[in-house]
Amino acid sequence: MNLHELIILLLIGLFAGFISGTFGVGGGIIIIPALVFILGLSQHQAQGTSLAMMLAPIGIFAVFNYYRAGYINIRFAIVLMIAFIAGAYLGSLSAINISSLWLKRMFGLLILAVGLRMIFSRA
Repeated sequence: MNLHELIILLLIGLFAGFISGTFGVGGGIIIIPALVFILGLSQHQAQGTSLAMMLAPIGIFAVFNYYRAGYINIRFAIVLMIAFIAGAYLGSLSAINISSLWLKRMFGLLILAVGLRMIFSRA
């Protein structure tokens, strides 16, 4: 890793962290496209790198603030965490068998569908 890549990674991480703390998203919507389009990683490499980055307690301070304000349902979070672990494992088994091109297209369609739903929902 050279200095240029280090600076880009720091900027991506800061921006994704800010977006994550603000909207509750970051890895998929910011980090993965940035790794693909700015640093030239394959879709598989970007997804794997993003998942590896999330293993550490990166959101601990944001979680603390939301918890302190009374915005965390602990029981829901525990169930989601357990299900997320199982889903991530099964999803990774599936993703490594899909071509990078199709994985990128499927990822883009998912983001587009969610974005359109958010824009046009009435509530």
